Amino acid sequence: VFTDEEETMLVQYLHQSAEIYYGLSPVHVRKLAFQFATKMNLKMPPNWIERSLAGPHWFSLFLKRHNTLSIRKPQATSLARTSSFNKRNIDTFFDNYERLLKRENISLDCVWNMDGTGITTAMTPEKIICRRGTIVSAERGTLITVVCAVSAFGNTIPPVFVFPGVNFKAHFLNGGPMGCAGTAKKSGWMNNDSSMEFYLKHFVQFVRPCRERPVMLLLGNHSSPMSINALNIAKENYVNLLSFPAHCSHRLQPLDVSVYSPLKKLNSSA
Repeated sequence: VFTDEEETMLVQYLHQSAEIYYGLSPVHVRKLAFQFATKMNLKMPPNWIERSLAGPHWFSLFLKRHNTLSIRKPQATSLARTSSFNKRNIDTFFDNYERLLKRENISLDCVWNMDGTGITTAMTPEKIICRRGTIVSAERGTLITVVCAVSAFGNTIPPVFVFPGVNFKAHFLNGGPMGCAGTAKKSGWMNNDSSMEFYLKHFVQFVRPCRERPVMLLLGNHSSPMSINALNIAKENYVNLLSFPAHCSHRLQPLDVSVYSPLKKLNSSA
């Protein structure tokens, strides 16, 4: 399906993804290969088109052709949470951070952090007095995800809201901050390939990066990879992406530490 040069591009992307903590699973690599072939208008086997991903036989031969790639099993999450925040991981992240700043000549006012968090429409209920042995309940509320972006200089752009449902309606944003945007997902979470495309377009619209003023966008380490379209949006608009190490956002991510954590505490104590 691919020429040697095109496969080399895939290999380089997989290397870089792993280095910035965005390692892809075999299924995600096959999906990426299909998206890449579609973008390049290449001739593909019928089973690729039917399943929207490359075949397992292609993936097996792809690994054999490129011996710099291998499959590794990550540590279990429970163990990783206690061990990921270590000197080696943090040094690697800041080495990547510094290298990207110098290579792309990015000024500190052009360093941004984007992240989302889930918020319910109902406040956390306070404890009440009731008859012993009885069960009491309160309004459960609806989960809405808010995605924010903040720069190292404290600048912000209007947030994006992800509402639960299939179809987004404009009136969902009534009373929201000026310039905010919204979309709808069945679960209320940003959980598919098109989500990052939507956020990147919104980000570019307000930040307006260019060749003379490239930006760095720091992201959390998500389980779902970005689509080819999202990567192209970032590349074409001079947005350089860098991920925090897995299971370290609670210590490293500015939005998690300085904004979302106090917000959640305020919500639970209100």
